[in-house]
Amino acid sequence: MLILPMRDALNTRNPDIIIATLTALQQLLRVGPSIGIALVPYYRQLLPMLNLFKQRRVNIGDRIDFRGGRRIGDVVNATLELLEQCGGPDAYLNIKYMVPTYESCVYNR
Repeated sequence: MLILPMRDALNTRNPDIIIATLTALQQLLRVGPSIGIALVPYYRQLLPMLNLFKQRRVNIGDRIDFRGGRRIGDVVNATLELLEQCGGPDAYLNIKYMVPTYESCVYNR
């Protein structure tokens, strides 16, 4: 029931909506250990849009950014790491298939 609305929210390509959706997904993953494993089969529906935003950074040169808000690239990376940590042994392979530039935070590969 949650996968289709989350997928639709991620497909909007609106950074504010994507950050809100990923924050909700992070909270969902922290609720219980079995939720991460249950979401692994749905990675192929949720992760394609994250591949686009994983490397998104704001280039401000040598200035300091004092805005306290989280950037979409940071939220995507934190979500991918949490998905890997909570998703069990098959999570890394599924994430790597959908986001080829992802590096494991659990395994030294």
